[in-house]
Amino acid sequence: MSKWQWIISQLTSRLWLRASVFCAIGVASALLGLIVRPYVPPELAQRVGADAVDGILEIIASSMLAVTTFSLSVMVSAYAAAASSATPRATKLLLADPTSQNCLSTFIGSFLFSIVGIVALKIGVYGESGRFILFLVTLAVILFVVLTLLHWVEYLSRLGRVGHTVDMVEEAAADAIRYYCADPFLGGVPDADFTPGPYHSGVTHPKIGYIQHVDVATLDAAAEKLGKPLYLARRAGAFNDGCRPLVYADAPVEDDLAAKIRAAFSVSGERTFEQDPRYGLLVLAEIALRALSPAVNDPGTAIDVIGTLVRLLAPMATLSGKLSAAEAQAEDEAGKKAAEKTFDYPHVHVPPLDMGDVFNDSFNAIARDGAGMAEVALRLQKAFASLAEMENGDFRRQARLHSGYALRHALAALPLEEDREAIKAVAIETPAAEPPPPENPA
Repeated sequence: MSKWQWIISQLTSRLWLRASVFCAIGVASALLGLIVRPYVPPELAQRVGADAVDGILEIIASSMLAVTTFSLSVMVSAYAAAASSATPRATKLLLADPTSQNCLSTFIGSFLFSIVGIVALKIGVYGESGRFILFLVTLAVILFVVLTLLHWVEYLSRLGRVGHTVDMVEEAAADAIRYYCADPFLGGVPDADFTPGPYHSGVTHPKIGYIQHVDVATLDAAAEKLGKPLYLARRAGAFNDGCRPLVYADAPVEDDLAAKIRAAFSVSGERTFEQDPRYGLLVLAEIALRALSPAVNDPGTAIDVIGTLVRLLAPMATLSGKLSAAEAQAEDEAGKKAAEKTFDYPHVHVPPLDMGDVFNDSFNAIARDGAGMAEVALRLQKAFASLAEMENGDFRRQARLHSGYALRHALAALPLEEDREAIKAVAIETPAAEPPPPENPA
């Protein structure tokens, strides 16, 4: 996805844009009678009087204004509930939820349609044929509004609940992981072993914040102009401090080309889900932490999140063979010669996603805060056992490391020996032998 495509996708998720489109459709529908009225037979138009259309439009105008106000108040309450019971990071998904946006936009657009229709009727611009067309369009609008209201009432029963929020975050994380699995290196050349040397020149970005999007096509064009490959230092989701380079090159980079390279990065104060698979996993872990807090004390939600994390990580385990083959081809001389045909952007070297960071974001905080709950610690060890069984050496190694980390936390936090033995029985990492107690000086 290019930078402009990413910007457009961000704009289309805004409520104001969708509402504006629906308002434009409403105004166009209200004015449709002015365009179509020459084609309506007069005897058909005389069957509908202006009073009938005017009364219906007034009902729509008054009711849609009240429904819109009520819906907005419910949405604000739902967002506040999601932020307090789940995590504030999930409210961005609620704001971008297409169902809520479509319903509110329908109500606002219907209100504007009725207002424009009433004004046009009062000043007499329709005529009998135009009133007939307006009546037909009004009936269609009523049907559409009724169907939207029925769907909206059913949707409001779930909006803001923890389970619904978890499902929304899982869907966003699954989309990001699916895109990552389809193209782990963003179309560039796999490069897991790059280390900058003294002969490399780096390009920094002055804005401090999180990298939201990387336009690899722009970087590839800059590398072609430079005549040397570019090495991406950090992917989307990493924090840019304005000091460390985001891109390295084998040759000095002039100012105009450096500005083009900087333009390929979108940096802002918060992370986004689209190009950052780790962010969705981190938000799910935050929901589990809120559920494990003493104020909430809901280990069931934490257990549900652990299962969700395993479900999301499973597709990434199947990438083992694909990543190994891609890296081997990039390192092989014949593979380098064929890179122009194999990779979409052969002049940009992209590092893989660090599975250690993925597991840290997903499980470390849950292992720490859930160590004192035997059911959570037990479910966590079973999750690591499932991940270790997947045919991926990196997954197996990370699962064993995090199993040991969670086990040490659980053994230190659980007071009962029965609970500790139960967790040790399912752990895939055996704890180190405890040191013998000190001898009694007496």
